[in-house]
Amino acid sequence: MKKRNIFGFWLLLAVFANAILGCQKLLDEKPDQRLVIPSTLTDFQALMDNFGVLTAKDLVSAEISADDYYLTDADLAALPGEYERRMYSWQKDNIFEPGSNDWAYLYKAVYACNAVLEGLEASTITRDTRYNDVKGQALVYRAKCFLQGLGLWAKAYQVSSPTDLGIPLRPGADFNTPSTRATVQEGYQKVLSDLKAAVPLLPVKALSATRPSKAVAYGLLARTFLYMGDYQAAENYADSCLRINATLLDYNQLNVAASYPVALFNPEVLFSTFSPPPTILTNTRAKIVPELLQAYQADDLRKQVFYLQSGGASYFKGTYFQPALFFGLAADEMYITLAECQVRNGKTALGMQTLNKLLVARFKTGTFVPLVASDKATALNMVLSERRKELVMRGLRWMDVKRLNAEGGNIVLKRSIAGTVYTLTPNDKRYALPLPEDIIALTGMPQNER
Repeated sequence: MKKRNIFGFWLLLAVFANAILGCQKLLDEKPDQRLVIPSTLTDFQALMDNFGVLTAKDLVSAEISADDYYLTDADLAALPGEYERRMYSWQKDNIFEPGSNDWAYLYKAVYACNAVLEGLEASTITRDTRYNDVKGQALVYRAKCFLQGLGLWAKAYQVSSPTDLGIPLRPGADFNTPSTRATVQEGYQKVLSDLKAAVPLLPVKALSATRPSKAVAYGLLARTFLYMGDYQAAENYADSCLRINATLLDYNQLNVAASYPVALFNPEVLFSTFSPPPTILTNTRAKIVPELLQAYQADDLRKQVFYLQSGGASYFKGTYFQPALFFGLAADEMYITLAECQVRNGKTALGMQTLNKLLVARFKTGTFVPLVASDKATALNMVLSERRKELVMRGLRWMDVKRLNAEGGNIVLKRSIAGTVYTLTPNDKRYALPLPEDIIALTGMPQNER
């Protein structure tokens, strides 16, 4: 996969860095090596504010693998590297460029979190509110990393499959500690334990959307429990998150014709993390599949806010961090998650009410007719349809397909390339992406079954 390094994007990133409230400068290089060892809360907070490692390197392979877009044969052939082409067609191996891939980005971020957690624990810093805040941030970022990694390199969570292999849960910052793969269940339990430990440490709201808060920990707990199929816990945590911030943007107040209609750090955003768009997903190549576009009603403003039309095709123009891909956390996801869980938990009318609260803010004023469902199955189909339309290109679709297929969703993914149709059937082993080959050679860890 090509390195995600585009001049225009990094120019925007530099502007973004200056706009972060409360962001500390990264630790400067010093001639005395002893002075670069973090020792103060300012040092540790600076490490947590390193957006180039923790905020701007979310894992993009899930979105490349998902089914909301397609490429023409000409655009696919014009890609500068082979790795993205192989990932696009769900090949069994060699889909990650050695050394420059999501695995490297993930564990660089985990290392930073572990360094902060170990440094705080070993320090003599007073365990006050600020200390707790920095520790909570590190726990949330580490949990977010592990959750994204499980979404890529592990099968869907299933209680009945306790031996399924997940990812290494690096316990500390010592490079000499061998990497071993924990089980999927152990991985999810680690995510939950980190997030639950972070909740009492964090402020209700952070100084900036680039820093975790109590609402963010609740939201990621809701996302994790949803992936695990624990719908009561997911409902509880989504509700807790929305009790802190239930703000929704009224899309009628946006300039839908603008290149990027949604403002950066708008009130709907809880946690702003993102990924620079890889070559294959730029808005001059990746075309939105017709069946997704056709699912939007005529007065649904999302079709204009999310997409641009050119040359007879539609392209994704972005949501909450244009032109990057926003993979963070926002209130709309919590509404959708809450609605799904309420329906699954037998509260059909309440689930539809929650869903309608979101949708009325997405339709032209006076045109929205509240959705009504007479039974649980119909309501669930409605919620899942809106989930796909609302959360497009948010790094969630790949995991949604995996978890829904594990419950009998029977979603089949297809790509047509040069007259050949590539198919990914439900619960195919390729839904757990292969670990990078250089990592297998280095560590001796078992590869995912193909």
